[in-house]
Amino acid sequence: MSQELAAKVAIVTGGADGLGRATVELFVKEGAKVVIADVNAALGEELAAELGPATRFRLTDVSDAAQVQALVDFAVAEFGALNVMFNNAGISGATFGHFVDDDLKDFQRVMSVNLLGVMLGTQRASRHMAKHGGGSIINTASIAGSQAGLGLTTYRASKAAVIHFSRCAAIDLAAHGVRVNCIAPGNIRTTMGRFGESMSEDTAQRLDLAMDEIRMAAQPLKRHGKPEDVAYAALYLASDRSAQVTGLLLPVDGGITAGDPVNHLQAILKARTDLLGR
Repeated sequence: MSQELAAKVAIVTGGADGLGRATVELFVKEGAKVVIADVNAALGEELAAELGPATRFRLTDVSDAAQVQALVDFAVAEFGALNVMFNNAGISGATFGHFVDDDLKDFQRVMSVNLLGVMLGTQRASRHMAKHGGGSIINTASIAGSQAGLGLTTYRASKAAVIHFSRCAAIDLAAHGVRVNCIAPGNIRTTMGRFGESMSEDTAQRLDLAMDEIRMAAQPLKRHGKPEDVAYAALYLASDRSAQVTGLLLPVDGGITAGDPVNHLQAILKARTDLLGR
């Protein structure tokens, strides 16, 4: 490894599993000291034990301002600094086929974690960074926040808000040397990508295979996204290689947001030929 993050201290929220775990592992390999923040104490403590003295675990609900402040204070107390804040924690909420059927019972919780959690993490980290030479803040959004679609309306709204907030914060915090950027993952195999359902590993694998065909149809690059793909994007934004980059929305989506990979004109012309014979 190139030690891109040598001497840097990072916090990764939602760091015990999925995209967060992959990022924690990569950051440590690249020389960073990392605080893993999550509501899953068992997974978080297990990961910290596995990765050794370069990591610490802190049980944190990112929707609670006091806990987020305590998290920042903990990182500084344990490692002496805070250079990178990756606000990655998020939840998908209940799944409804159409908005008219949505009971909106999970609205407050989804917004509290996905949006307020990002805002609190950005604010409390930047307060420290502004007094200590700046830093990098990275927020996890989603292509669901930049591209309209059916279903998961509250989740989509929360991620759209994260994107806009990140751009506003990038402008606001630039004077303090704090960069704020946003990653928008697409189809990445994680527990959350299964919409938070509890299931056996065998069932999960079969579900992944069933969903792959549907997901690949909308993705120009016919490659399955991995948590590591998001981790490498986060590494770039955390490192000094992106020193001139702020306010960026970086899709990690195999080209989904670039455009529709289906040649509809070809299908139309074929239908015309089939009907008219010319």
